Amino acid sequence: MKLIVGIGNPGRRYARTRHNVGFDVIDLLAKAHHIRVLRRCCRALIGQGVVAGQEVVMVKPQTYVNLSGGAVAELARRYGAGTEDVLVIVDDADLPVGRIRIRTGGSSGGHKGLKSIIDHLRTQEFPRIRIGIGTMRGDAVDYVLSKFSRADQPLIRSAMRTAAEAVEMLLAEGIEPAMNKYNRAPDADTIKS
Repeated sequence: MKLIVGIGNPGRRYARTRHNVGFDVIDLLAKAHHIRVLRRCCRALIGQGVVAGQEVVMVKPQTYVNLSGGAVAELARRYGAGTEDVLVIVDDADLPVGRIRIRTGGSSGGHKGLKSIIDHLRTQEFPRIRIGIGTMRGDAVDYVLSKFSRADQPLIRSAMRTAAEAVEMLLAEGIEPAMNKYNRAPDADTIKS
């Protein structure tokens, strides 16, 4: 069983904010694969289904970003998922808006949600897809909880679609082919609004 975890904050107040792009990608994937992410389990909303021939549990932790690790670790134990079977989709303020980066592991890079997951899984070695939300300006909390500017909206919509495609490729072909395809700067001509 693969756990596809989108990081974000629950509630309407945080919908469509920079910190919630992980939730937004889960919503795109769930819609595309007719999976309802509505069941409450282990402090998260989850939905089970099949993506790219793999059984998956899509996860939206309801603990707020900074405490995501507890829900993720509980679900990994419940479903018998090894750390290599936990794929985390998360915002990244070190990447420009519209860029995605796939990694097999590594540090939290200062992201408190990733730090929480690392602490609870007791390893940095789990795959993640980082989605660029642009370099922080001003207060970090205000920035990540803000909505995207009108100019950035086409870029982030394209990045979220690309991240959803990357999840499908990763499940179908493995992480190395997905990294080779998606860990490059997007061509400006291919970004669709």
